[in-house]
Amino acid sequence: MSVNSFGRVFRFTTWGESHGPAIGAVVDGCPPGLALSEEDIQPWLDRRRPGQSRFTTQRREPDRVRILSGIFEGRTTGTPISLMIDNVDARSKDYGEAPPPYRPGHADYSYDAKYGIRDWRGGGRSSARETASRVAAGAVARLVVPEVSIRAFVTEIGGDAIDRARFDDAAIDANPFFCPDAAAAARWEGLVDGARKAGSSLGAVIECVATGVPAGWGAPVYARLDAELAAACMSINAVKGVEIGDGFAAARLSGEENADRMRPGEDGGPAFLANHAGGVAGGISTGQPLVVRVAFKPTSSILTPVETVDAAGEAAEAVTTGRHDPCVGIRGAPVVEAMMALVLADHKLLHRAQCG
Repeated sequence: MSVNSFGRVFRFTTWGESHGPAIGAVVDGCPPGLALSEEDIQPWLDRRRPGQSRFTTQRREPDRVRILSGIFEGRTTGTPISLMIDNVDARSKDYGEAPPPYRPGHADYSYDAKYGIRDWRGGGRSSARETASRVAAGAVARLVVPEVSIRAFVTEIGGDAIDRARFDDAAIDANPFFCPDAAAAARWEGLVDGARKAGSSLGAVIECVATGVPAGWGAPVYARLDAELAAACMSINAVKGVEIGDGFAAARLSGEENADRMRPGEDGGPAFLANHAGGVAGGISTGQPLVVRVAFKPTSSILTPVETVDAAGEAAEAVTTGRHDPCVGIRGAPVVEAMMALVLADHKLLHRAQCG
């Protein structure tokens, strides 16, 4: 399998499978001299870690990260940083002794069609387990962009959205849904419980906002900041849509409504009166908050029987056993944050390389 790496100057590669002995990432291009320890990475992994509530998969993984290279006397050396996370609770026996029929919505058939072989034990590389490697790499990326604050939160589960008027940043870390609306989080408990008990699953929408990004990061045409943010988020397992700023809603506005009007600012730069563009114009950051929304589909691994075929093309039914998230988007917020950090770290270094 090729193309397991992302980025240009700050580049990372993930490796490993859901039911293999370990997963991990190699981060290349990190500047030297940054203070880095496993304790700097672990808190971010703990936010994504499974089994922390009844609303996520009950797979119990401590997700303890080990740094294998790229560090000397507590600082980055500029050489590749290898990160490793052991898989300790895979329970492959839950998936049986032989390949089951293709699971609709999963990557079973497409992997088989491409490679002629598939890992049916949790999906191998297509499993959401892979995203732990991204979160570990994203923790390193955050050290490259200390001027930027990145915050992701769930705005919708199963079609039920938050009330923006009730937005409370402190609530995001006070409930298992990364939800900024306590009333919505209370409703979602019943929604997710109901889907889990019915052997089904729900989708979710996550919004990520990065503040402190200066004007000038990104590049026109083929290295657009918004295009690379979209590519980074679309690469996350189960993601089916990405919006920058107003996204599809911008198509329903007039030109004057969509304009991010400007007035003279106190620091000599413009003061923006709106942010429909989500902090990017012409592929380059404007200095406003970067706003990205990401749509996660319902988890494909469900207990409800679904019509399918097997590898011989015969009619069958798919029923996925094992432990799965009833809403995979719940744990997506730390992953989206990581991808935002990874893209911004890369573009900060690209900007420095060209413009000094």
